[in-house]
Amino acid sequence: MAETSHRYAMIMAGGVGTRLWPMSRKDKPKQLLPMVGGKSLLQLAAERLEGVVPPERRYVCALEEYRDIIRDSLPQFGDAQILGEPVGRDTLNAIGLTAIALSKKDPEAIFAVLSSDHIIEPLDEFQRKLDLGLSLVEDDPSRFVTFSIQPTEPSTAYGYVERGEAIPDTHGAYHAKRFVEKPDLPTAKQYVAAGNFGWNSGLFVFAASTFIDALKRFKPRAYEGLMEIADAWGTEQQAQVMARIYPRLPKISVDYAVMEPACRDEAISVCTVTMGIWWMDIGSWPSFGETLPHDGHENASNTKTLHLDSRNILTVSDDPEHTIATLGCDDLIIVHTKNVTMVCPRDQDQRVKELAAKADESLQ
Repeated sequence: MAETSHRYAMIMAGGVGTRLWPMSRKDKPKQLLPMVGGKSLLQLAAERLEGVVPPERRYVCALEEYRDIIRDSLPQFGDAQILGEPVGRDTLNAIGLTAIALSKKDPEAIFAVLSSDHIIEPLDEFQRKLDLGLSLVEDDPSRFVTFSIQPTEPSTAYGYVERGEAIPDTHGAYHAKRFVEKPDLPTAKQYVAAGNFGWNSGLFVFAASTFIDALKRFKPRAYEGLMEIADAWGTEQQAQVMARIYPRLPKISVDYAVMEPACRDEAISVCTVTMGIWWMDIGSWPSFGETLPHDGHENASNTKTLHLDSRNILTVSDDPEHTIATLGCDDLIIVHTKNVTMVCPRDQDQRVKELAAKADESLQ
């Protein structure tokens, strides 16, 4: 795989993951929990970069309060490789902060944006396509690259990317016609039937300078704030300026703020790389359940269980020696922790976030 002196990567590790409460808490969010084979989702995200981006050029962007936990989870990351946000201000500002930090270090920086809450297989296919995406921007820094996944169903939980013409001399890279954020079900069915739409994976590649220029045109308020932070970056005033400016930046996703208008901008060439991978956003208990082994009655668990005449039960525990037993139950999610046990119908899993909000402060 290609490797250049201007290639970087940033893993977004913001958010608390309240839809995975009570396992995911403010003091230890889902991306830092040992959820897959004893490893955290953040650790898995960092490992995927092996052979594509050198270790010293890998970064994490997360809340400043998680810095120590991240250092424990990723001891190979130096302190300067953790970009701490005073508060979360959505993906636009996490990427903008990364762009200004890298451009101060390397004006020719090109960086991949990854997420810390994905399961991705097979690894070699992911790494090949990530390398292709980085190479596309290395060849032409005016390109914005996103990665699209072939839909397996007309999901309304993901955004979609419409593919245009293939980019010559590449295998799996296309011009992107447009981005659509989470369509309704009839529209999603149309997209899947059309065959030229992919799920928007939330993974990107940008040249830092091109992204900053796009911010100036599309989101001038965010640009002005980030430039003030850039002026203080690396000085004794950095933390003070961050604390004053960052919380006031407009909270918006990069898809709405930059990617959608970029598709209509002649100065930017928006591309998409298709990935033939199994990809899952671990954003809810049912999605986590899909990573676990199932028995003959569609019961899934990461702990000891005893089921009698029960079907489609997801059981999760932070203690692998704890046994969860059910009798005559159907379609339930049961999550056990040392101080909370949650039980809910599967069809109400999206309301777990509401339940977490009502919990006592000590349980959030």
